[in-house]
Amino acid sequence: LALSVVVHMTALHESEWWLESKGGPMLKITKLETFADDFTCFTRVSCEDGSFGWGQCANYNADITAQIFHRQIAPWALGAPCNDIAALLDLIERREHKYPGSYRARAMAGLDTAIWDWRGKQAGKPVTELLGGSAGTLRAYASSMKRDITPEEEARRLAGLRDKHGYDAFKFRVARECGRDIDEWPGRTEAIVPAVRRALGEDVALLVDANSGFSAARAIEVGHMLQDNGVSHFEEPCPYWLMEETKKVTDALTLDVTGGEQDWDIHHWKRMIAMRAVDVIQPDILYMGGINRTLEVAAMGAAAGLPCTPHCANLSMVTLFTMHLLRAIPNAGKYLEFSIEEADYYPWQYGIFVEDPYRVQDGKLTVTDAPGWGVEVAPEWLAKSTYHVTQAA
Repeated sequence: LALSVVVHMTALHESEWWLESKGGPMLKITKLETFADDFTCFTRVSCEDGSFGWGQCANYNADITAQIFHRQIAPWALGAPCNDIAALLDLIERREHKYPGSYRARAMAGLDTAIWDWRGKQAGKPVTELLGGSAGTLRAYASSMKRDITPEEEARRLAGLRDKHGYDAFKFRVARECGRDIDEWPGRTEAIVPAVRRALGEDVALLVDANSGFSAARAIEVGHMLQDNGVSHFEEPCPYWLMEETKKVTDALTLDVTGGEQDWDIHHWKRMIAMRAVDVIQPDILYMGGINRTLEVAAMGAAAGLPCTPHCANLSMVTLFTMHLLRAIPNAGKYLEFSIEEADYYPWQYGIFVEDPYRVQDGKLTVTDAPGWGVEVAPEWLAKSTYHVTQAA
């Protein structure tokens, strides 16, 4: 299925003022394409000289996000300069002010990340270098998504990955997702923490994610057990939208309480950081609306002395974007989140690139010096996707 949207560019936006304010003509965006399935939506943004960049909208319900991209993002971007991402995002936010929210941010990410790739290719540099960073390695924590696994099975699985790939940090799941203090099954949280600690030993860093599963009182109770077992990171202990509850947990415990993956609103982030609701901030680049908006959050965190360990829980482009960001920001956290789920659990995240950019060695991944994001989407995946295009008349 292909949908082509042709837009006449007269009086669509402020591009003429834009060009004058920047001191002369710049390359304009002439085509915006999406390639989507239910889980993933890749974007390709092309300029009038034929140059282009690859990006991505946020995962999950990505086919819906692709529609929003063409309805509310692409018309404002068409004919705008390729060079000024910040001004373009600001324009879209103002012109679409009646539709704030997660889906708009998820769609904006597809534009932002594609233009960053275009910029890197034009400069012959990796995106991280454009952000002030450099190619190099990042320590990863192996991130498990599974709750339908016994403590003993999870402990054996993580120990095997340690031995195979050299990870020295692991994150696993406690509570039930948004579970209102009900565990995945009775006693699982209390069983899995010591089981994983025994299997991995004292020299491995342990992180847990409750996915909004606990009340503040229960989270504090569990948090003391986590501290007794040397767990250093307690993610999203309470419903993420209840910042005051999360702050109670943060204030009561000595380990790092972390959160923010779901949050896209810059003003919400300002409040969260000002009240120090968490010890470590975890914006997701694609949920936030792209690199530019995530940089704003990271900078707010840096000013408040808070580390930034972005959420990137799958092996689409979001982990690659996060790798480039972490090599550049001054308050990068200790780790890169790295999904360990195999094709039997997350089949959609495999076979999407011409060459796999994710090679783990000694528990680390590498940001290369290839221009842009340094990755190409597999033609076989593109051929199976649903294609939409918005282009000039």
